[in-house]
Amino acid sequence: MHENRTSYPKRKTQMYQQLLELPKKYKVVSIIQMRKVRSTQILPLRKTLKGQVEFVCVKDKVAVKALETLDVPGIKDLIDDLKGQIMFIFTDMSPFKLNVLLAKNKIMMAARGGDVASVDIVVPAKNTGIAPGPMLTEFKEAGIPTKIDQGTIWIAKDSTPVEKGGVINEKLASILGKLDIKPVEAGISLYSALEDGLKYAEAEMVIDVEKIRDSFAQAHQEAVSLSIEAAYVTADNISQILGKASQYARSLSIESGFMTDETKEQILQKADAQAKAVASQAKDYTPA
Repeated sequence: MHENRTSYPKRKTQMYQQLLELPKKYKVVSIIQMRKVRSTQILPLRKTLKGQVEFVCVKDKVAVKALETLDVPGIKDLIDDLKGQIMFIFTDMSPFKLNVLLAKNKIMMAARGGDVASVDIVVPAKNTGIAPGPMLTEFKEAGIPTKIDQGTIWIAKDSTPVEKGGVINEKLASILGKLDIKPVEAGISLYSALEDGLKYAEAEMVIDVEKIRDSFAQAHQEAVSLSIEAAYVTADNISQILGKASQYARSLSIESGFMTDETKEQILQKADAQAKAVASQAKDYTPA
């Protein structure tokens, strides 16, 4: 947008107005850089997160102009991240929770040349419905066995032209598109976010949920073990503390010979064993 312009296209004006209003309405302002995202990824997210999140796709220059005029704590710190086609996400949820939700809502997408396969690409045996012709050569080059039957190309048997982690070339991507096979898992992650005037970078918002869950489980177990050892009674450990105390009392009773209904048999068995041991020693004793 040029400095000497006095009017702008209606769409840009609407986007500009949204960016003036939404940062004041929501607690969190997040940014996605669209160069890493396909537009087909956004629609399912809009449906899934409807009512919790607002998505606004905008050009960087419009965004810069809007953010420069806003009086929102920390909002100008986001200006350096406004490069190319971007999308704002406005919400009241934590950016960490939002990033986890985005990671959970991954979708499988059609491949483009140069994409990396997210799974083993299995092409099943079936009638492709494609007429014979140049496509036969493309199937052959992709390592997919074919035959012609009833005027169409059939895939002769299940095949795996590319395994997980392999690169998909343009010809194979074209074939997979025609067969409606989607081998690329695509997700969205936040590039940056602002919450209560504090800016978070992309790496700071990545949370390994399983790792954190395991850490909490380990910490809980260690805390329970420590409380049991220290006899610090809680609702979680009282049964174990009482069990440990009971076992200790039983052992002390047996060791000291203090009879109770629970220990008398073991005390008598111990005494009997000791008496037999003494008798055996006395029998084998030879005076000097």
